[in-house]
Amino acid sequence: MNQPVTLPFYAKFALILLSLICIGFITYIGSNIITPVMLAFLFTVLLLPLHTFLTNKLRLPVYLSSFITVLIFVLCIIAILAFISYQVTDIANDFDMIKKNAISFFNNAQSYIHEKFQISIWEQKKYINKVTTDSVQNGSGTLGTAIGSLTDVLANCMFVVVFTFLFLLYKTHFILFLAKLFNKEDHPKLKEIITQIKISINNYILGLIFEMFVVSILTALGLWIIGAKYFILLGLLTGILNLIPYIGIMIAGILTILSSLTGTPDVSIIISILIVNIIVQLIDNNILVPLIINSKVEINALFSIIGIIIGGAVAGISGMFLAIPLLAILKIIFDRIESLEPWGYVMGNHMPKKFTWRIRKVKTEN
Repeated sequence: MNQPVTLPFYAKFALILLSLICIGFITYIGSNIITPVMLAFLFTVLLLPLHTFLTNKLRLPVYLSSFITVLIFVLCIIAILAFISYQVTDIANDFDMIKKNAISFFNNAQSYIHEKFQISIWEQKKYINKVTTDSVQNGSGTLGTAIGSLTDVLANCMFVVVFTFLFLLYKTHFILFLAKLFNKEDHPKLKEIITQIKISINNYILGLIFEMFVVSILTALGLWIIGAKYFILLGLLTGILNLIPYIGIMIAGILTILSSLTGTPDVSIIISILIVNIIVQLIDNNILVPLIINSKVEINALFSIIGIIIGGAVAGISGMFLAIPLLAILKIIFDRIESLEPWGYVMGNHMPKKFTWRIRKVKTEN
């Protein structure tokens, strides 16, 4: 019988760091493949109850159940995008009014800057022309990058749909593969890990969807109260973009302000929009996120922020979205493996009130 090898702490720590570096490097160079696979895995976990219902309750073949499940998922996404496109068309019809009000607002802003900061309108125009000229010179490259990015997004969406279908189709196959990797005495712990990952990820995604709807309703209600046009569309966009950490709400605020220019160039409406967004964010960050999101994954704020930053650096917006679920999966695994339990604890959201070192005194003989 093979005896387990006991390594000193510094050797274990060095191996852990080396493993993290290798995993990070592989993830970085293979992000174009890994990101769609991970997104498909999350959507697969979300769709598993529907797939199980079609397979076990309605007795449909696994191929048909997988196809119907993915089809329903795609139709829901298409319905949301169709509604947004329909509303955006109405905004596009008001483009001339937006342009007119934007020019009026811009002129008022220039006059305000001139009065308060003593910067002449000519100097302001000179600076704007310089920035505009630099942007035009880089326009062809920017356009090419934008087209390439759009193509990549469409390709990734197709890959996500295909991978989701295949994950649902070969679900049992992958579970048996994991079972073959471990000894039979470890199967109960493996089953516990898989079950807990499924519950945690499912609750997290459902929590995100619920948060999205609440933020959408609150934003739309606030915009309706202040008299902003297209409040339903702007509320929905705010809820969707809020799923993107940090930058999503900023993009939503800019779109809302631009859309408000269809009605009036008055500064008061813009200030009102900013107040609505701030109030909704305060409710979201202080009530919804702790109640709905943090309670599902139990990851502390420090590791959440670090994970989001690393995810954004590795895979952009998709990486930022995937960071929290991946950390949750790692924590579940760490918590159930004795040698890795300290790492799961440090990632957790536990707040001990007090800790006292227990040092055993050694008696010395005279």
